Amino acid sequence: MHDVAVIEDPAVAEASLDPIRARLLAALGEPGSATTLAGRVGLTRQKVNYHLRALERHGLVELVEERRKGNCTERVLQATAASYVISPSALPAVAPDPTRGVDQRSARWLLAVAGRLVREVGELITGAGTEGKVLATLGIDSEIRFASARDRAAFALELSAAVNGLVAKYHDEQAPGGRPHRFVLALHPKITTTTEEPPA
Repeated sequence: MHDVAVIEDPAVAEASLDPIRARLLAALGEPGSATTLAGRVGLTRQKVNYHLRALERHGLVELVEERRKGNCTERVLQATAASYVISPSALPAVAPDPTRGVDQRSARWLLAVAGRLVREVGELITGAGTEGKVLATLGIDSEIRFASARDRAAFALELSAAVNGLVAKYHDEQAPGGRPHRFVLALHPKITTTTEEPPA
């Protein structure tokens, strides 16, 4: 089971968004059968089995084992991932495109960049898996609390200068055999809970 899987096919996305099938996917973080799941989700075994077949057909669950019980065979399944992300590739006609946005300081432009990130990394994961290769990536996730909007602006300027310096140092347009990489950096307010103070 993968930690996260990317759904790129519209039919698979539709199957995963069905409320009953989404509940079954969540329940199948641990192996289960139509019989064991029926009681947990409050449905008949026949109805659960119908939905499990659809999930299996779309590659969202996989067979773990088959157990013989008298004249019957109990099929034990498990979700193929602990969680799923639906790629904008599943809705190609309305997929976000950062090149259409002119305001690179807007939250919606940042959202379009994030959508492109999901789409491209999802495609790279699929390609690497098909070829049996490891995908080289880098991710940094951190939090920072600014004392003021002025400090936030100063941080953005310093960070931009540092990043531009590194890009200028290592970017080589003419390198033989070089491979372009996409570099994405984002900063946004953290969503606060009722126990936290609002961001500056």
